[in-house]
Formats: sequence, structure tokens, C-alpha cells
Amino acid sequence: MANRLLTRRRLLLAKTETTYGTDAVPTGLANAILVKNLNVTPLDATLVSRDLVRAYLGANQQLLADAHAKLDFEVEIAGAGTAGTAPGYGPLLRACGMSETILASTSVTYAPVSTAMDSATLYFQQDGAQHSITGARGDVEITFKAKGIPTFKFSFVGIYNPPTATSLASPTYTKFQSPLVVNSSNTPSVSIAGYAAILDELSLKLGNTVDFRSLVGAQYVQILDRQASGQVTFEAVTPDVKDFFGIALGNAYSALSLTHGATAGNIVQLSIPTADLNNPTYTDNSGVQMMQIPYTAVPNAGNDEFSIVVK
Repeated sequence: MANRLLTRRRLLLAKTETTYGTDAVPTGLANAILVKNLNVTPLDATLVSRDLVRAYLGANQQLLADAHAKLDFEVEIAGAGTAGTAPGYGPLLRACGMSETILASTSVTYAPVSTAMDSATLYFQQDGAQHSITGARGDVEITFKAKGIPTFKFSFVGIYNPPTATSLASPTYTKFQSPLVVNSSNTPSVSIAGYAAILDELSLKLGNTVDFRSLVGAQYVQILDRQASGQVTFEAVTPDVKDFFGIALGNAYSALSLTHGATAGNIVQLSIPTADLNNPTYTDNSGVQMMQIPYTAVPNAGNDEFSIVVK
């Protein structure tokens, strides 16, 4: 009897590609990704119906036009353990259209780019079956929620490759630190337009337009555009403390920033220097009025609408 594949025995590996679409051969020792809520569509094919006219009823044959793969998963936001060392999720951020700048013993900064975007090879291993996904690029949403674990929510598209029977790699997760829950002790700094807000939630979605293209002679995944936006929810204040309605009506941009963690090696800073705040509304949280403000992260000089600094 054939061995049954156990759902719990799953593993994801990711490595930045040197040449687009060429298998970077990630390993469990160097490239294992600690994930949760992993959902994989190993084969997401585009089908073309023959639509034949016939003298009888029945379905038409569906012809395969292209084949690609999709993955969705979450990664906890934390440092790498040592300041100036790239975290294990670095290849994923790079494949979402970000640069990686390492300042030895100090920090690693991820910022958006518009050209020369990296790609990644992802290995999804399911208890002996390996699906190799090359040329992967994607989008990510960042969420810091009070009393919750901060997360990156990734969505990737990549080139399909036939699966192979491969034993599960032995993963090493030393580049993934235990996350810190978002609270007053672990999140020492939150600033919204210069106001030290009592935060419930801050989110940022890159808003990448990710397109899988399959033409004669080439197939690839390309990020065509980026429309970064998010939302911030915090305890409401009166206009004399901070007039967020006046800010939303004005034409000036506002800076948003959050620092999570206080010990070197496990500090992550999110900065949105030119946020366009829009339409503040009131919401209720256990009898306390909250203010919820959507925003758009607007570039200033270009490729500077946000940054993620890992220290």
C-alpha cells in the first residue's frame, strides 16, 4: 500500500535566484522558512475550451494553455537574532519588489524598487513530494495588531515545474527569532502625524500588480505596478489634541512609524514617511471610541514610500 502523505509534514524553502527562472536550489540548512497558514495551489493552469459544434450534448475537451503555481502563507515578524544579519524572510521581501541593504552589525533595510526586481525559487515539500516553483514574485501585507503576533502575509505566483519524489529536508530556523506580541512593552514607539497614538492596529499592503505571462518563447512573473496603502486604528482624541479630520482635508502628507522590539537582534521598524491620510471614521472597541484612518503610501523622490528596518 502506498504511503499516505501527512498534512502536518510540510516544509517551505525559499532562495533568491541569481538568474531569473533558474532553480536556485534552496536547502533546509540555509533556506527553510518558518510559516503558518500555508495554502498552496501547485498547478493553476489556464485552460482553453475547444467549443466544438456537434450533433450531441456533452462537454468539450479543455486544452492546457499555461501552467503556474500559487502560494499564500504568513511569516511572523521578528529580527534575525543579530543586528546587521538578514532575517530568514529576506528572500521573500526581495521577491516582492524590495531591495536589501545590509549595514554590518547595525541593520538590514528593505525598501521598494521599480527596476531590477529579484525573484525566488520556492520549494514546497509535502511529506515526500516536492513542488519546485521558480521565478516567483509576489505581494505582501504587513500587520501589527495589539495583543497579536505581527505578521507578513505573502502571496506568490511562480512557474510550474513537475513534482518529484523527494525526502523532506532537515530545516534549520536559526534566522527566525521568537516573535514579540504587539503591546506597550514590546512596541515602544508609534507615531501618526507626530502624535504618539494608543494603537490597536497598523497595516500596510504593498499592492503589487503581479502578472504571470506565458507567450511564445517565454514565460515569467512580473510586478507591473505598486499601489501601497493601509489602515491605522487607534484611540480617538479630540481635535484640540490632534485634528485628524483637518489633516485628511489638507494636502500635506503625514509620517507614520512604528518600532517593535527593544533588544538588538529582534527590533523591526516600519516607516511610512509620506502617507496620505483619508476619511477618518469612529469605531467602537469595548465602549471606547477608536479612530480608523485609511491611507495611501505615496512616494516622494521615488521608491521611498515605506521602509522596513531590521535591527
